[in-house]
Amino acid sequence: MGDGWQLMRIGGIPLRVHPSWFIVLVLFTMAFQQQVAKLPAAAGADWISWSMGLLTALLLFVSVLLHELGHSLVALREGVKVSSITLFLMGGVARVERECSTAMGSLRVAAAGPAVSLILGAVLLFSVHSAEHVSPLLGNLVAQLGGLNLVLALFNLLPGLPLDGGLILKSLVWQWTGSQRRGIQVATASGRFLSLLALVIGFWIVLRGGGFAGLWLVLLGWFGMSASRSQTQTLALQQVLKRETVGPATSRRFRVVEADQSLRSLSKLRLGAVDSDDPCIADWVLVCRGGRWIGFITDQPLKDLPVQQWDRQTIADHLQPLERLPSIKQAAPLWEAVLALEETEQGRLLVLGPAGLPDGTLDRSDLGETVLKGLSVKLPEAMLTAARRSNTYPFGMPLAQVVKSMRASGLLDDQSAEASSR
Repeated sequence: MGDGWQLMRIGGIPLRVHPSWFIVLVLFTMAFQQQVAKLPAAAGADWISWSMGLLTALLLFVSVLLHELGHSLVALREGVKVSSITLFLMGGVARVERECSTAMGSLRVAAAGPAVSLILGAVLLFSVHSAEHVSPLLGNLVAQLGGLNLVLALFNLLPGLPLDGGLILKSLVWQWTGSQRRGIQVATASGRFLSLLALVIGFWIVLRGGGFAGLWLVLLGWFGMSASRSQTQTLALQQVLKRETVGPATSRRFRVVEADQSLRSLSKLRLGAVDSDDPCIADWVLVCRGGRWIGFITDQPLKDLPVQQWDRQTIADHLQPLERLPSIKQAAPLWEAVLALEETEQGRLLVLGPAGLPDGTLDRSDLGETVLKGLSVKLPEAMLTAARRSNTYPFGMPLAQVVKSMRASGLLDDQSAEASSR
């Protein structure tokens, strides 16, 4: 779902409207107009029924906005920044930069929205009698909004992601088991069941001539299944990043020269690399002496010195220590490699074996291919080759954002503690 158009800012939070919101606004206006048209107070005056229908639809979305503001204000109190609130086809969504790092904080944020809707619904229903004394149309409007807010609260409390009830269930399981991942798994499975149930009931209602109500249930079920599928894929990706290590992803994209060789040998090495058909040209040249790694050399001496000097000076004269190359241990999990790659200029790491000696290299294309293999996803060779040439993650996978989200949400805390204890 895109961001839509920004209407205003509420307490510093951008309020956006997605184009799909106008579709449901029209549908709700038509539904409410038909209901108002049956009232004696609106008999024979179409403009009154249409005006009240539009007003009811708009106020319903104001209620949805208040629901999302409830989430947002509590999230801010928990130290979580709210990026935006967007109204769209299925209602509204508050986007946050990260999840709460504690189970109870996550529960409070999730429960705030339904609490606002319950309070608003109760206040409106208690006000129906007073509103009817002013005008039957006003009484009907207040009754409609009160009932809809109660429905909004109760619907959102259903225990399945992506609903608030699913987030509450996730937080409770997280608090009980101590595992946020377990909470997400339980809430996702519950959400998948509820979505499938909505699809079955919706189709049954449509087949029996239920019309709009059945179609709305089908739409809700489809949306829930899509969200559940997306959450399942995210969980699988997170699991691969935590489970797989750097070792299997390692390639050997470096060249090796002896310290006593001349600089001209480095030039010939580079010319040979340029003439090769291999899209993965080695950027690093490691130097050894007597079978021992002693450093690396860059192309800078070839640029700084005249050609006549290349035969007189050796590789050892321009040696740099290996410690200057960004490195990572073979046993490190892939998520650590993602963060380490983001801190490098070349997007490449030197992989160190158990003894702390160079064993290979790791770049974004290597890491991305390993993640895809862990997900049992096979891309066309042309796409993999393009990723190797540009040193990017295949298929544009946002691995850096995923890992940063995992860290902000506390999903990496346990593994980080284990790594530090080792």
